[in-house]
Formats: sequence, structure tokens, C-alpha cells
Amino acid sequence: QVQLVESGGGLVQAGGSLRLSCAASGRTFSSYAMGWFRQAPGKEREFVAAISWRGGTTFYADSVKGRFTISRDNAKNTVYLQMNSLKPEDTAVYYCACGRAYSDSGPWGSWGQGTQVTVSS
Repeated sequence: QVQLVESGGGLVQAGGSLRLSCAASGRTFSSYAMGWFRQAPGKEREFVAAISWRGGTTFYADSVKGRFTISRDNAKNTVYLQMNSLKPEDTAVYYCACGRAYSDSGPWGSWGQGTQVTVSS
């Protein structure tokens, strides 16, 4: 089983930037696809971005394409989400999750506890 711990959330003004980190332990991190998801109050959890196990393939939700960048450092067992040009509608709890081995997708599991991102207008 893999344990995931997110960090880097906070309060930022619209147009600002944040970088989220997700540190993994337990399972062989480098063998698994990783993803970021978010859940705003009163809404369903939604996909944000994913990265393949080797880091060569990335996917983004249309709502964040061109503004967010997912990356990973397998030597540090960490996946990142660089968020630029933040909008108030990006406000949510952000979660990372572990996907399928040797792939670029889910099913997704081993959710972290989440980190709050709040974007003020």
C-alpha cells in the first residue's frame, strides 16, 4: 500500500501561483501513474491532471489546460502540480492519488488527505 501526503496549498489572489507537492511512501512510487484531483464545496471530486509512470505522458482537464503543469521526481518519490494564473473557480481541496502500475491512468486509489487551495478575487 502507498501512503500519500499533499502539501503546498494556501490562500492566493486571482492570477497568482502555487505549487502543490505529493510525497509518496510504501509502494514503488516510480512504477505507478499519479494523478491530481480536486473537490470544491458541494461538488463532486473531479480530475485535474495525470502523469504516466515514467513521466513522459501527461493529461489535463480542459479547465486547467495551459495553466497547470503536472510533473514528477521519481528519485524523490514526489509528484507536483504547478498552478499558474489561478482563478477563484480553482478553489477546492486538492488530492493526489495513485494509478495503475506501468500505465498513464487509473483506476485511482490510495488517496491523500488533501490540501486546501483558496483563490480570492
